Amino acid sequence: MRRTVQIAGGVESLFGTLDENVKLLESALRVTTQLQDGQLAIEGEATQVDRAVRILDEYNQLIREGRRLNHGDVKAMIRVATEDPNTTLKEVLQPGAPARARVFGKKSVTPKSSNQKLYMEAIEKHDMTFAVGPGGSGKTYLAVAMAVSALLTKQVDRIILARPAVEAGERLGFLPGTLQQNIDPYMRPLYDALYDMLDADKLERFLEKGIVEVAPLAFMRGRTLNDSFVILDEAQNTTSEQMKMFLTRLGFNSKAVITGDVTQIDLPTGRRSGLVEALEVVGRIPGIAFINFNERDVVRHNLVQQIIKAYDEFGVGEARRKASFGNGKTEPAK
Repeated sequence: MRRTVQIAGGVESLFGTLDENVKLLESALRVTTQLQDGQLAIEGEATQVDRAVRILDEYNQLIREGRRLNHGDVKAMIRVATEDPNTTLKEVLQPGAPARARVFGKKSVTPKSSNQKLYMEAIEKHDMTFAVGPGGSGKTYLAVAMAVSALLTKQVDRIILARPAVEAGERLGFLPGTLQQNIDPYMRPLYDALYDMLDADKLERFLEKGIVEVAPLAFMRGRTLNDSFVILDEAQNTTSEQMKMFLTRLGFNSKAVITGDVTQIDLPTGRRSGLVEALEVVGRIPGIAFINFNERDVVRHNLVQQIIKAYDEFGVGEARRKASFGNGKTEPAK
């Protein structure tokens, strides 16, 4: 089947750098395209061609409404729309009802995969959300974005960001300086996300007034957090006791988001991850959302997706090799 679509507002933002957006559309829907005099000809299976045409019609409508879209925005919308046939491009840009409009400060934040879209919706609909998956899949960044939106739209009065202070495979020893100076390197990814969305002066005021608080997990003990948006990042490095302590801090009119990557646990050998245990313990409690990301959700450099996949495959191979040797087979000489 072959259909053609007139492209509104030029082809630059639609095609993207090195035509990556159109290539994404082609690979996701298994169609081929050809640009002819401002029209895009699409060929392939009828159902897939119709989906591609619908996506491009929705793109044209956004352009006619005066939307200014860079090629990154278009790539994100096409990626989500091709993964979820029930999602429109406008829903990617403007999810939810007008009363729940999202405001991210100086940044425009849109989901870049269907799982990211589900994640943002889950945070809005649930008081507690667990997000588990590889680095670069947007777990922390989107959680901070949703926290900033909740603060700026007065759904909460403050944001509290926490991390367990665990060294990632290194022994840093004693570091000179104040407690805060020693803690800040562990918290830097959270500060980076905040500075990406809020003007430096505004964020500094929020930090001074305690409206935004970035602190090690240990500082949460003994507190009840009302009217707050609380994020526990790198939760795979919590102990069972720390995780239970954090989960029981939630107060009235508050939200909690717990993020982590269970393949990168830096706890001492023999200590079970509080995140792994919590997924088993609270997994059946109604009202808690669970989002599982994978390598397809990674939004860093394209090589990162391939590296994560390669490590996963290597881990599976190693597990099979060890299992076969455990069954009495002799490990080959090296």
